Amino acid sequence: MGVLSDITAGEPRKLVRPVFFTVLSDLINIVPFVLVIAAVGMIFEPFIHPGTPMNLDGLWRVSAALLLYMVVIFAGEVGAYRASYRAAYAVAAEGRANLAEHLRRLPLGYLTRRDPGDLANMMMGDFTQIEQSLSHNLPQLIGALILPIFALVGLAFLDWRMAVAMFIALPMAVLIVLASSGVQRSLGSRHIRAKINAASRLQEYLNGIRVIKAYNLSGSRFVRLEKSFRELMRESIRFEGLIGPVVLLAVASVRVGLTVLVLVGVYLLLGGTLDILTFVIFLVIGSRVFDPLTMALINFPELQYHALAGERILALRREPIMQGQQHPPEKHDIEFASVTFGYGSDAVLHDVSLKMPEGSMTALVGPSGSGKSTILKLVARFYDPQSGRIVFGGEDIRNMDPEALLERISMVFQDVYLFKDTIGNNIRFGREGATFAEVEGAARKACCHEFIMKLPMGYDTPVGEGGSTLSGGEKQRISIARAILKDAPVVLLDEATAFLDPENEIEVQKAISALIHGRTIAIIAHRLKTVRRADNIIVLDGGRIVEQGSHDELLAKNGLYARLWKLQQEAQGWSIAA
Repeated sequence: MGVLSDITAGEPRKLVRPVFFTVLSDLINIVPFVLVIAAVGMIFEPFIHPGTPMNLDGLWRVSAALLLYMVVIFAGEVGAYRASYRAAYAVAAEGRANLAEHLRRLPLGYLTRRDPGDLANMMMGDFTQIEQSLSHNLPQLIGALILPIFALVGLAFLDWRMAVAMFIALPMAVLIVLASSGVQRSLGSRHIRAKINAASRLQEYLNGIRVIKAYNLSGSRFVRLEKSFRELMRESIRFEGLIGPVVLLAVASVRVGLTVLVLVGVYLLLGGTLDILTFVIFLVIGSRVFDPLTMALINFPELQYHALAGERILALRREPIMQGQQHPPEKHDIEFASVTFGYGSDAVLHDVSLKMPEGSMTALVGPSGSGKSTILKLVARFYDPQSGRIVFGGEDIRNMDPEALLERISMVFQDVYLFKDTIGNNIRFGREGATFAEVEGAARKACCHEFIMKLPMGYDTPVGEGGSTLSGGEKQRISIARAILKDAPVVLLDEATAFLDPENEIEVQKAISALIHGRTIAIIAHRLKTVRRADNIIVLDGGRIVEQGSHDELLAKNGLYARLWKLQQEAQGWSIAA
């Protein structure tokens, strides 16, 4: 049951229908053998009993029955084919959708720890293997086992000695395959890891192709990709080279049964304890039975390999999602109470306590790596803190439904991602079903309407994957329009004006100012002049709050904020020397 659960990615009940029709089809396919046995008996009857005329009418009837029965076989095969393939692709399609939904509900920290190539290979490659097993390997394996079982039982009634001779080597073949299953799993796991590593290195190569070209890292100097491909080659050769001979040995063991059958049959014929008709029947049936047995032995190792893909999928599905059932309260003030958090063993935030009152604008400033973006991610519950509490509207966000919480939050981060869709639809992701007028209004507030209208198709202009056809500033403004359209009571802005030119920066600042009324705003800014009017400025350094207050209060303290302010003022007048 464990293998079946792995092969179906946790949906063994999906096998009921395809297995039923496969078994039915295989049972239907047994009837021609019965008819062939009857025909053989009629043909050999004159030789066994001299003087008896050959039953030509009976042969014609058997031949006609075989011809007509082809229609029944066709109908059975069509039913089994459709049931198997529909089940296979349904399991894969539903499995991919369910896994994608599960990924969406996992903590962001888990996803950042996993290699993107691993997840992509699991979503596409592992489910493709499951499709292959459900549509081909498993039905063939079932059919390969049913026919020999019926043959063994039926032929045992005809002559138990010949039946034993036919299948005498089968236990040895099964033992060989089962004894090597541990090695198969080990080699299969190594081969899968090599495939994942090669896919990850290829993705890394393609994502960094601009840097590779700029610094002449192409060709033999980019060795990580080449090493991963060579490692995949070695693991593939090792896997096929070690498992292939084992399977061939098992197949040869099964085929020995046909030789033993002939030897025993000849011996019994010479001894006068076996008639020629029975011997011929065993030869006819035996020559056909060993083909599905060979197929079963070949399919079993492949089935085990595909089961590893199912294990990986089930392991990911067992990863705990972010918990919480409570709906967020109507209040939207945010408070950190002694929060400590780290992405790994090293803490990024150390005992941070702060308040973001409802309807206020709180600015987070400080050197790079001080924990500013981490605070926003914790507010959005991309992660949960290792210690301390984050309170939203007076309630601990750990108790809240993550999706319901995110409905109250609009986010604009530095790493803007646009989907491969039209500009209008990318803005409309902020609120599904928004009218064109609403989309255009949000775009005007975000200062991107003018450049959108200059594009060939306006709001219907498609953008490349990730927004690759737009500049950094244009993508940032579209993401701001998306946040404005969502109209959430809490807005998180991570360096929202970083890629804007001075003219558009002023317009976006006006839009941000308009958002403050009735909303809780948390903004990260390296350009301190953009947050001079914030209600509270929190200065972080090394994951700790070192200062907080208004702009004038912090300048009067003459601390880190004042030093950063002074450096930025001095930098405004710098120029490149000739």
